[in-house]
Amino acid sequence: MAPLVRASLLVRRLARRGYALAIAVALAAYVVLGGATGALGPVAIGAATAWSLLTASRVRRKLSHTGEAPLLVDVELGVLLAIGLDAALLRVEGTLSGTLSPAVYVLVALVAAFARPAAGLVVVAWVVLLEAAIRRFTFAHDSVAALAPHAGFVLAFALLNLAFLRAEVTRIRSTARARVEGELRRLKEDARSYRLLGAGEGSGEGEHREDRLARSSVEEIHQSVHYALELLRRTLGLHTAVLLWLNDAGTHLKISELSTESDDVHDAPFAAGDGVLGALMARRERVTLTHLRPSYKVPYYVGACPVRVLSAIPVLEGETIRGVLAIDRADDRAFTPHEEELAAQAARYCLRAIQNERVFVQLERAKVEQGKLYRAAQALGAALGEKDVLEAAVNAAREIASFDLAAVTVFDEPTRTHEVCAAKGAPGLDVGDLVGVKFAHNAGLVSMVVQNRFPLPYKGEYDGAHQVVLTRRQPWPKLGSLLVLPLLLHDRPLGTLILGARRRHAFGDSVRPTLEVLASHLAVSLSNARMVHKLETMATTDGLTGLLNKRAMLDAAAQKVAAAARFGRKLSALVTDIDFFKKVNDTYGHDVGDVVIRDLADILKRQRRTTDVVARFGGEEFVILCEETDEKGAMLLAERVREELEKTIFHSPNGPLSVTCSIGIATFPEAGKDWDALFKAADDALYVSKRSGRNRSTASPRAPYERRRAG
Repeated sequence: MAPLVRASLLVRRLARRGYALAIAVALAAYVVLGGATGALGPVAIGAATAWSLLTASRVRRKLSHTGEAPLLVDVELGVLLAIGLDAALLRVEGTLSGTLSPAVYVLVALVAAFARPAAGLVVVAWVVLLEAAIRRFTFAHDSVAALAPHAGFVLAFALLNLAFLRAEVTRIRSTARARVEGELRRLKEDARSYRLLGAGEGSGEGEHREDRLARSSVEEIHQSVHYALELLRRTLGLHTAVLLWLNDAGTHLKISELSTESDDVHDAPFAAGDGVLGALMARRERVTLTHLRPSYKVPYYVGACPVRVLSAIPVLEGETIRGVLAIDRADDRAFTPHEEELAAQAARYCLRAIQNERVFVQLERAKVEQGKLYRAAQALGAALGEKDVLEAAVNAAREIASFDLAAVTVFDEPTRTHEVCAAKGAPGLDVGDLVGVKFAHNAGLVSMVVQNRFPLPYKGEYDGAHQVVLTRRQPWPKLGSLLVLPLLLHDRPLGTLILGARRRHAFGDSVRPTLEVLASHLAVSLSNARMVHKLETMATTDGLTGLLNKRAMLDAAAQKVAAAARFGRKLSALVTDIDFFKKVNDTYGHDVGDVVIRDLADILKRQRRTTDVVARFGGEEFVILCEETDEKGAMLLAERVREELEKTIFHSPNGPLSVTCSIGIATFPEAGKDWDALFKAADDALYVSKRSGRNRSTASPRAPYERRRAG
């Protein structure tokens, strides 16, 4: 039955996908058998209608795809167009070799241009085969020799058209991509020269956002400066007004913005000391030149000097020269003091525009960083557990910088040891063996960061051949960048946050300060999480034995009894009390009594199962709660505890000491249907053991039978 169903589904799938080709083959058979050359009757009209509807649906499907259409659609459309073209030629001229026959080359060109290459080859083969079938069955031409050259031309035309078209598309795309990348590089260089970006490599989401901000600010600078230069040129009747900006090294000037009537402006950077501007760079003050000759060299012009008067004003930021504002005239009319002052004001305006954008970028950057830190503080504040704190810190760090590895180490100051408490790596970077690694205080980067309370390495570059991160015995993944940040709380080191990235320059000056603030937040949250854990432990744990205290035991008991009632399971409670414990304290002292209590607690820990709950209920009294344990199982446990305590010898200043204990047992639901009743039954059984001579285990008398065992 199953093969039949699969075959049926396959037939349905083929029918749904291939019905258009099936109809196309039927139409081709109609044309081959002379339908296109016969009388125009109902069959011919029906075939033409079917062809038109099917072709329109294939065109609509192809145009509905934003990318490339499926291969089958391209094949179907090409096949249908070939059938329609041959039918039209036969209907109009009665032959495939008439004056309109070159239309097949147009069809091949269209298919090669707009269809996939594989579809184009299929359609070319179809065109040749269809024409061969028409010649053979419609016109009874058996010779293939006349068709061969035509088929060769069709194939060659399709291949050449495909090759040239694809090559031209590739060339246009690569040219456009190169132009866009060049423009982005130019804008980025301008941003760095205006000091809107740092000199480091930018990458990651945060850096891309900063790049976009810097590029928009560069555009704003260009618009503001261009407006000032255009206004200055038109007001003073200038030939050219140009702002030349100095590169970071102070060696070259390049055109930042200009307004000119000239077509021979030289756009390439030139040495700062070249030509008539060299005097300004050397003297750092305004230079005005008149009666210039064509032989004079004005660096921003190509060829002979086209102007007769030139004034250059230095653009100074404090005592540092940042650029030059140059104005010139083609006529030999000197600049007046008023005109030179206007030019100086324009130079100051250009500098203020750049400084304002710089401040704007810094404010925007600060706003973005504050938003990241605010979200990080919220996430860290909401995390109470240590694991949640570490997860929130890693997520917050990922929003600030892009990295492939994050790890957190904690430092135990009394023992001077470090431990990796969390590690997370990108896919393909195995860091599972790092968690739990412990190492002594050494000369590694983590130890040095804890000791010096300063991030390392200094530039965030990792050299695996010379730098040790944790310890020499623990290999560290091969990474290009590394940053180890101290986790400080009131100048006390708690540990470190380690970030690593495969690429170099991942932790530049733009992200390091924010990561340092994040590390401070992480230290506070980590300390708070530890304090919360300590408070929870103190609230639920007995300080002497490390077992649950009475309050925590009551909470656990209520849950265990409710679960036993819900699922119909057995639940046994054991109440243990040390025999003659007051005499031990009076004879040997309370310190020896504490030792006895701790040793009994250790025995209970060793004898219990992982699902059992053990608590110190008060003084020398202990309670054990055993899930899915009937009275027999509880009695076996009680006897193991009693016998092990009886064999234990305690040493004291007054000589060796041995003690015994009495145990009472009660089982749910026979001895009680809630915790209070169950505990009361076990406590009553304990007092039966006491009254019966001590050092024995007694089941609750409320059980169906009573059993006592004594040593």
